[in-house]
Amino acid sequence: MNRTLSAFKKIKSPYLRYSVLGILGIFMLLVIFVLSINTGLWGSIPSKKELSNFQYQVASEVYTSDSVLIGKYYLNDRQPIVYEEFPKHLRQALVFIEDERFYEHSGVDFPSLFRVGVKTVLMGDESSGGGSTLTQQLAKNLYPRKDRNKTNIVVDKIKEMIIAKRLERLYTKEEILTQYLNTVSFGDNTFGIESAALKFFNTRTENLNLSQAATLVGMLKANYSYNPRIFPEKSRARRNLVLITMKNNGFITNEELENLLPSPLRLDYKEYDYNSGLAPYFREEVRRQMLSWTKTQNEAGNEFNPYTSGLRIYTTLNYKMQKLAEEAMVEHMAKLQKEFEKSYGQNAPWLRDNKLLTKMARRTTAYKNLEKQGLEEAQIMDSLYSVKRKMTLAGWEGDMEKEASTMDSLQHYLKFLNTGSLALNPKTGEVLTWIGGVNFKHFKYDHISQSKRQVGSTFKPIVYTAALEQGIAPCTYFSAQEVAYENLRGWSPSNSSEKDEAYLNYSMEEGLSNSVNTIAVKVLEKTGIENVLSQAKKMGISEELPNQPSLALGTGEIRIIELAQAYTSYLNRGKSVEPFLIKSISDRNDSILTKFEATIDDEPAFSEENGQIMIEMMKSTTNNGTASRIRTIYGLSNDLAGKTGTTQNNKDAWFVALTPKLVHVSWVGLDNQEIGFKNTSLGQGANAALPLFALWFQKLNKDPSFNTITKAEFPRPDADVINALDCEPMKRDGFFKRLFKNPNKKKQKKFRG
Repeated sequence: MNRTLSAFKKIKSPYLRYSVLGILGIFMLLVIFVLSINTGLWGSIPSKKELSNFQYQVASEVYTSDSVLIGKYYLNDRQPIVYEEFPKHLRQALVFIEDERFYEHSGVDFPSLFRVGVKTVLMGDESSGGGSTLTQQLAKNLYPRKDRNKTNIVVDKIKEMIIAKRLERLYTKEEILTQYLNTVSFGDNTFGIESAALKFFNTRTENLNLSQAATLVGMLKANYSYNPRIFPEKSRARRNLVLITMKNNGFITNEELENLLPSPLRLDYKEYDYNSGLAPYFREEVRRQMLSWTKTQNEAGNEFNPYTSGLRIYTTLNYKMQKLAEEAMVEHMAKLQKEFEKSYGQNAPWLRDNKLLTKMARRTTAYKNLEKQGLEEAQIMDSLYSVKRKMTLAGWEGDMEKEASTMDSLQHYLKFLNTGSLALNPKTGEVLTWIGGVNFKHFKYDHISQSKRQVGSTFKPIVYTAALEQGIAPCTYFSAQEVAYENLRGWSPSNSSEKDEAYLNYSMEEGLSNSVNTIAVKVLEKTGIENVLSQAKKMGISEELPNQPSLALGTGEIRIIELAQAYTSYLNRGKSVEPFLIKSISDRNDSILTKFEATIDDEPAFSEENGQIMIEMMKSTTNNGTASRIRTIYGLSNDLAGKTGTTQNNKDAWFVALTPKLVHVSWVGLDNQEIGFKNTSLGQGANAALPLFALWFQKLNKDPSFNTITKAEFPRPDADVINALDCEPMKRDGFFKRLFKNPNKKKQKKFRG
């Protein structure tokens, strides 16, 4: 100190003395300023303890049963990986272009800062860079800046330097590089190299080639300006600069550089858009179940969040099956929609039914807002029809941008057919495919887990099963003659067949395979409604069903997933299996947290013999009954059983398919239940719903990897079963009975079921 004062006194020039004093003063102020930041006067700085235990938000991943990543749940899309998964050329590209002295400095590169200070401040060269090391950038990634004014930027820069120095003392260079690559932003809410590699090139980081790695590293200077999807030429130029830097540092040869420079980017962009991608309805149901699971876990003292905890959710879904099912759905529904609109023509209810349109308009937000303003209904409707704005409307050829009014939009969506289809493994309950609707972006309502619709004739097998359980022999004959039930206000179920059936008597097998309504009601009557309701409950249907004769015709409203569960009992020795979607959940280190298994009924809902009889009856449905087009039109020769279903006024079309290793349920209809198909030929289950299964199974037949499913055969029925079904399908009334029966007159009687 004394020497410094002595030296200072020797300075004779007052100007020089004051200059030195000024410099020393500025230096002291700078030291005090830095110390004030370090002590937290300008905001807290993370301690060494906090830096050694920091956790960042990590996206949870959803995988199919065959380990294909199909979706993520996140606030920030980030998937951390370990150092060993970074290819060497990725690490070298990053260091060479972003921080050449990374392995030499200890968090802050002072020579680089001096260079930037001279070039930027004194020479005005803004291209000289920012001087931040990778460690400083990591500090900024972990603790993002909140304010953007000049004072705060200086404070933030110094904070980042302090944090960087602390990070360097806590972590190795490899660990810092790992943390940096796992936290850096690539724009579009994408954080970390793994998420970026999957998004832009649909590949894992470890599989990135040199060009791809250079492209992603090049984005880090400005992730929007060098986004290869938005600005391909700028991104390509930036990639080439990274490659040139790698060549200048001796990592690649001049020959390799010359081969890479002219190459195109070749993106394989795959964004995990929640509204699109494979199985969006399935992913949404998984999300709902994960919220329930995490709530239960957290009540027990854990801290899980499906959006930030980096969970890995392994589901039951089969990737290839789901992909083929969605292809089949689009193929069939696009065609059916055209036929549906054509059948109504200009007299369609969504065009002409003013009562319906007004009723639907009253439910819209636009109507309610205008009503609050005090407008009369006529004025409101006039506004809803006349005021147009730009809208995006769904269509089978893709979304359409057009000028449309609220009523245009309402009419457009009123006519849309929707669907739900589900495939299960009947032994395990594993969901193999799940299609909850035609377009998740525009129709969020899931017709598998949420929608309850009348199931029509797909309920008849349950009625017939109950009959067998009550001891009614399968070769019992029932008259097809129409009956008016006096104690039910003359209720008179009829058949869709046009042929004269008054003189015919059907065996149970023939009655079921041809879905004869009058037979089903008479089987129900002889069995007893209570026995049928009990049978449905034993088979896994928990919905409250109507305690009345129309139950035989499927007037009960049941969810697809519950109907599928009931049918699993036919393929699982009478025991129904509850469908499930999630096999296991692991933490971010892939350590299993929990596993899930099927819930199988302890007791069979019916005898094994009666189960075999029902399979044989439903085989007849596909071989020569209401579902025979599965053989004649679609050419499926596989072992199949099934049941079609069509509800009153053609509101709902159903088909349930059974194979030795699958249960498949499909439904087609409109969300607005006031509109049905124009006619039965178009809206029957065999035409509207069956193709969803048939087209899908055609695709499975073409893929040898599904041979264990498609070539499976039903076990040969026992001799007793064959004997029990050995009877004529139909019997005609005798001569004298025909003589005294009027085929055009309904029989009058009381229902006694």
